[in-house]
Amino acid sequence: MKRVLSLILATGLAIGVIIAIVLGRGASDTVTVRGVIGSEKLPFFADPAVRDAFARHGLRVEVDPAGSRQIATTVNLDNYAFAFPGGAPAAEQILRRHGRTAKYAPFSTPMAIASFQPIVDVLAGAGVARRGAGGIWIFDVRRYLELVEKGTRWDQIRGNTAYPVRKNVLVSTTDVRDSNSAAMYLSLVSHVANGDAIVQGAEAERRVLPLLSRLFLDQGYSENSSEGPFEDYLAVGMGKTPLVCIYEAQFVGRAVTGQIRPGMVLMYPSPTVVSKHTLVPLNSGGDRVGRLLTSDPALQQAAARHGLRTADAARFAKVVAENRVPVTADLVDVVDTPSYGTLENLVRGIEQGYGPP
Repeated sequence: MKRVLSLILATGLAIGVIIAIVLGRGASDTVTVRGVIGSEKLPFFADPAVRDAFARHGLRVEVDPAGSRQIATTVNLDNYAFAFPGGAPAAEQILRRHGRTAKYAPFSTPMAIASFQPIVDVLAGAGVARRGAGGIWIFDVRRYLELVEKGTRWDQIRGNTAYPVRKNVLVSTTDVRDSNSAAMYLSLVSHVANGDAIVQGAEAERRVLPLLSRLFLDQGYSENSSEGPFEDYLAVGMGKTPLVCIYEAQFVGRAVTGQIRPGMVLMYPSPTVVSKHTLVPLNSGGDRVGRLLTSDPALQQAAARHGLRTADAARFAKVVAENRVPVTADLVDVVDTPSYGTLENLVRGIEQGYGPP
């Protein structure tokens, strides 16, 4: 009996050792990969489903948020495995600066305007807002710029009893000196200000710069993260932020989590631009992250839940249908961004208006 008991104990001990070895090996095989990302993607990377998906491939992905222009120009990338700004122009600059060629664009999102129904009704009366196909609200950039050129205040819009405040009609943005969302907004308004053409060359830059500067300088203080003004929109309401330039994904993602309240409205600028979230791998670990974001079904599904459009349009369509988010399925009125060099010239021109820090 003692011998049988000894054999059982020995067998149990051996099994325990094997389990410990296997578990220990699994823990030691997990590789930590660190990247710097546009702040708008922070909720995605913090999602437990995203962490679990990476873990199944032996990766622990840690990220630091920063403005996309900062990532492209001032952030020291030496200690990162990948850089993941919010737009293609910033990614192209990173590729040039670091002599890289590989890149991944796992998802994209168009720029949009978040507002409130009373504000939209006022803008409709002024010819700035109108209903498009499927009842989607369209924000007419040309009519908006006409109001800005005249220095129109909200209380000067005829028939405005919903928001008769003594401040200029302006879309709130992030700081154009730091943030990709502001650079995307700059891209679309510059296209309209330049006679519906991409800004190219010094003469065109000089011609549009005075109006573009007003769009940003007249806002006063702006945050360098796209989450900042959108959080104000969600928490404070239209008193502080009647119009805010956002990524469509931000609105859809918050609708999925039940944070979009009745009366909050998503509008699409006409024209708009699409922000292609482009990952630049800086080593083999970063390359693995880029490949997985592009190809792993669980990560692609998580991206759709966060409001991001992937190569499989059906995923995004299913998410917005299930959560009854009024979005435009087919993006038609889309323009290209200027070159990175042109955007930099415009940003530097606007920057001069801010004065010394």
